Amino acid sequence: MAMRGRPPRQRYFQQFAAALEDITRCGGLPTPNEARDIWTDLWHREVHHSTAIEGNTLVLNEVATLLDTGRAVGAKQHAEYLEVVGYGRAASWVYENSRKNSDPTRQELITVTEVREAHHRAMKDVWAVYPHPDALPGEEPGNYRLHDIHAFEGGMTPPSHVQVASDMDLWARQVRDFGDRMGAKEIPVEQIPYELARIHQRFEAIHPFIDGNGRAGRLALNLILVRLSWPPAIIYKSDRAKYLDALDHSDKGDDGPLAELLARSVVASTHHLLKDIAGPAKTVPLATLADEELALPALKQAAVRGRLDAHRGSDGVWRSTRKAVEAYKARRYSRR
Repeated sequence: MAMRGRPPRQRYFQQFAAALEDITRCGGLPTPNEARDIWTDLWHREVHHSTAIEGNTLVLNEVATLLDTGRAVGAKQHAEYLEVVGYGRAASWVYENSRKNSDPTRQELITVTEVREAHHRAMKDVWAVYPHPDALPGEEPGNYRLHDIHAFEGGMTPPSHVQVASDMDLWARQVRDFGDRMGAKEIPVEQIPYELARIHQRFEAIHPFIDGNGRAGRLALNLILVRLSWPPAIIYKSDRAKYLDALDHSDKGDDGPLAELLARSVVASTHHLLKDIAGPAKTVPLATLADEELALPALKQAAVRGRLDAHRGSDGVWRSTRKAVEAYKARRYSRR
């Protein structure tokens, strides 16, 4: 049951479905080579927020400077810079590799080899200087753990290390099955966030590595999303508590909170992308058209009052075009 003043969860799934339609209507997800600036901005955001969820304290502009120039700014711990550099390399590889290999005839959405490669890229820099104190020989980045892990705070216990390889193979087959059902259009679009939640929860439950499982799991999820020609899910650091609580709920069989969070994350990335890929006459969510001059609340108010040519969809989202917003701005100035 939705809290008072809060949209029902189904509304977010409708917005997710509409976001995928918006991307398709605007020509699909561009490759990193086609839209370098757009992907670079998403890259900065993903690296910042995904490492911040794990405790990294670099702010967004420090992350961007480090990734773009290799120059460390600020006065943070050495390990934190290495974490950002490693995750940046891994995320860049995920974007490039997923878009290069998004052939619809491809059988696997992701392989365990790709998961291990992403983990290796994310962790190797910090590991070279600050290896995990409990690591055994053979547990280096990209290799599965060789010892068992204690139960998590919520009570879930990862499988024994001897099961990790077989459990990861099963996980990859489950992802492949999801891809097959997607290809056969057997999954209603509004149910996809639940499928994604189960995929992500299962990975984190296996906890295949001695360290870096959260980062590897989010990288794996985004490789799947981008390979499906969908925007990546960037879970913001401000949602860290919600994210961990949602994973705990999912561990106990309730995928709703995690599905909602992932849906909202993909919608936010979609709005960010559409700002740059949609033509002036393309209908997109108002959030995409907001700027410093006219914030989203002002655009919504203009739409409600009939002053901006816009319409509200069944998902509750107002949509308009850049052309209509520019016309509205011109009328505002002419009245002054």
